[in-house]
Amino acid sequence: QAELGKPQRNCYTLPSFDFSYGLYIHRTDGGVSEAIGHWNTVKPRTASVQNMPRDFITMNRGALKAGYSTAHEFNLYYKAKDIRCKDNEYSRVKRCPSKMPADMTYGITARPCTPLFDLLQHKYKELWMEQQRALTAAQRAEKKKVIILQDKVCETRTTYLRKHPLPAKEESFWHLPHLEKV
Repeated sequence: QAELGKPQRNCYTLPSFDFSYGLYIHRTDGGVSEAIGHWNTVKPRTASVQNMPRDFITMNRGALKAGYSTAHEFNLYYKAKDIRCKDNEYSRVKRCPSKMPADMTYGITARPCTPLFDLLQHKYKELWMEQQRALTAAQRAEKKKVIILQDKVCETRTTYLRKHPLPAKEESFWHLPHLEKV
């Protein structure tokens, strides 16, 4: 029972110091003398005979040659003549050989070390500066092309009249209409 006025404990009491955890397995838990006296070696397994899949192509061909035509007759033929695929035909290496070259190494290649002489000469800074200069020169050339194109493209009537104004009308004095013919 829980002690009065105290919260209930949520853990178990541990066993004494002479308690050993886990299972004792005879022959493997004997200490150094057991390890020296008995060599537990793993016995090699005999390769289990793999049951190869049936070779239905050969069996169907044989059933047709024998004159069978119904599914029931085919099943009887399969039971009578159980032909299995040959080992080398079924092997995965034989079916799809590797397309990798023989001297290929798997993994990522190591990054080449940074040349210290280039760091001391500030070569990377100079390369960056050259790239920036080339970039700004290309941007300026692009701006010039855009300005030239804008001059050619924006040819409207207003801009044409500004370049080629109309001739000024000659000033003529006003006459009365009935005196025009006089």
